[in-house]
This record gives sequence, structure tokens and C-alpha cells, in this order.
Amino acid sequence: MINFAQFGNDLYTGRRSIGFVQRRKVWYAFSAVLIAIALSGIALKGLNFGIEFRGGMEFRVLGVSSTQDYEAKAQEAVSEAGIPGTVTTTVVGGNTVRVQTETAQDKTDAARTSLAERFGVSRDSISSTLIGPSWGAAVSEQAIRGLIVFLVLVTIVMALYFRTWKMAVAGLAALLHDLIITVGIYSLFGFEITPSSMIGFLTILGYSLYDTVVVFDKVRENTAEAFRTKRMTYAQAANLAVNQTLVRSINTTVVALLPIAAILFVGFTMLGPGTLLDLSLALFIGIAVGAYSSIFIATPLLVHLRRKEQAVVDLDRYVARHGAKQPSWDERTPAAAGATGEPVGVGADLTGEPGNGADVAGVGAARPVHKYAQSGPRNQPRRAPKSKR
Repeated sequence: MINFAQFGNDLYTGRRSIGFVQRRKVWYAFSAVLIAIALSGIALKGLNFGIEFRGGMEFRVLGVSSTQDYEAKAQEAVSEAGIPGTVTTTVVGGNTVRVQTETAQDKTDAARTSLAERFGVSRDSISSTLIGPSWGAAVSEQAIRGLIVFLVLVTIVMALYFRTWKMAVAGLAALLHDLIITVGIYSLFGFEITPSSMIGFLTILGYSLYDTVVVFDKVRENTAEAFRTKRMTYAQAANLAVNQTLVRSINTTVVALLPIAAILFVGFTMLGPGTLLDLSLALFIGIAVGAYSSIFIATPLLVHLRRKEQAVVDLDRYVARHGAKQPSWDERTPAAAGATGEPVGVGADLTGEPGNGADVAGVGAARPVHKYAQSGPRNQPRRAPKSKR
């Protein structure tokens, strides 16, 4: 059985390492295939926009005793009323049928009468709502405007926080990656896009950005140490950062997806189409894709963008000339070594030779130890000098 706690600890300390950066071409190829499939679905099948965007009439038949052949009954009733176009029919909450048609305000009464006869309910049990396309156009415009403002602010904030525009570019590429794949899944499976879905799309961008920033913060910390100590290349330090945050990213994603999955199950089996189902579906797809991009796309792309910088090139040459110095497991984690009963050498450096102290992360500075330094705890009381007789 896999000990996930030990596995995560090994990843953090560097005893085990997954080559996220070294295998970036594999992740790029996989993402390119996903994006190509998503764009093909959008181009060939288009997007299934809800009635809020295209406009039309919505009828709700309440208290239906049986939903058997409800699609055929709704289609026949709408045709009898003389309303042309496509009819979309879904069951909501188990005993309510939602019928969406083209706009035909002058035939609303005829449609209600026909639906009542087909489903065996009273005419008063059928409600009708007219939705104009102008409202959907306004929602789309506001959503696109909000997306543009969001991306601009994200670019500025990330460039200022990380002090490099390349981190901002890598983060934005991961966001667009998530958005394209999520919308492509909606297109391929024919999921309906509603205003709630648009809210979900914007929400997943924020979640994906949060996960990416956490990884980038660790990348900045590790690479700064690599430039200072020259014990690891830039790619190695960045890859260590992804490994160190991997377990945290997986745990955060799983914890976020579990309640959303429960909402999806209730929505599909009991509630039917609605705001709750639309929002949870967008969040579930987007969070899963966002976790993938934060681990497999953002950091490898950052390393790719910075690979030709003079400082990075000089660091890589220095490490290649002198060799990368890595601490052993026991030297790197004294607590872990003590737990197994194995002695830990005091002042062991990253090469395993005595003389320098190694940090826990494996990329820290090796500090020289003075020859007169105490090996025990500091601030011990001094012994009183013996009096001379």
C-alpha cells in the first residue's frame, strides 16, 4: 500500500522527483491535442446557448403525473399551437416539464391549452415566460467585458508581484488553456450555456490563478536560492517547486471537487436543469482542468520562456561545469533521520562532506561552521572561573 504522507514528504525534500519540467514537451503535446479537439467541437458543433441568450418562450408544466414520452408530447403540443422552430424539453424536479420554444407571443394561449391537454393537467398549472434576446446580448457583453478587465488586472498584478512579465504570460497561458478546454467540453457534450455557466467560467479562472500563484511563489523562492548558491539549475529548482506543491494542489482540488460532485449528483438525479446545476457543472470541469494546467503547463512554460536569459544560461553552465550538488535524505531532513534512529552528521554539506550545514529544502545556502563553534545548544551558562589561591 502506498504511504501518501511519506510520498508527499519525499517529493518535498527531493528524495523522489517527477520530471514535470523535463517532460514539458509531452504535456504540451497532450494539451495541444485537447485544445485542438475543443476548438474543433466549437467550430463544428457550436455552442448550445440557453434561452437567456437566444430569446424565446419558456413553458413549465407543473404536477405532471408521468414523464413518459414527455419530449414527443411537448413537440406535438407546440406544433398544434403553430409555433415553429426547435423545441427543447427537459424534466425539472421529477414532476415538472420545461418546454422552450421560439418567440411566438401571440400563440402563448394556444400553446398552454395544447400542453395542458397532452400532459393531462389543468391550464392553470402551466406558466409561460417571454425572454427577449436583448437581455442575453447584454449578459454576454458584460461577461466579455468582465473577462477582459480580469485578464488585464491579473497581468499587471502578477508582473508586479513576481517582478517579471514572463510569469504573468505563463499564468495567462494557463488561464486561456483552462477556458478553451472547458468551453470545448461544453460544446462537445452539448451542455447548455446559461448566465450561471458564465459566472462559473469566471470563477474557475480565479481558482486556476490561485493555484498557479501558489506554485509560482515556491518557484520564485527556489530559483532565488539556486541563483545564490549555484547548486541547481533554474529548471531543476522550478521542477522541485512543482514537486513540493504537488500534494497540496491535489488535496486542494479533491477537497473542492467532492462537494461540487455531490451537488452535480443531486442536480442531475433530482433537481434537473437550473442555476445550481449550471454553476456546479462549470466549476467541476474548470477546477479539474485548472489543477492540471497549474501543475503541467504553467511552470514548464515559465522555464521555457526564461531558458535564454543570460542569468539562467550562466547558472546552467556553472552547474554543468561543477556538477549539481544534492543533499542526501538524512542530511536534508534531520527529523526524519532521527525518527529512524540513524545518526545525522552535524555540519554536513550538500555534497555529503563535513563542514557546511544543509537546509531542509535542498536548495538553500550551505553555511560554513566556525572551527570553534559549539556542537550543542546555544546560550549555555558559562562555568565560573576557578579562583586562584
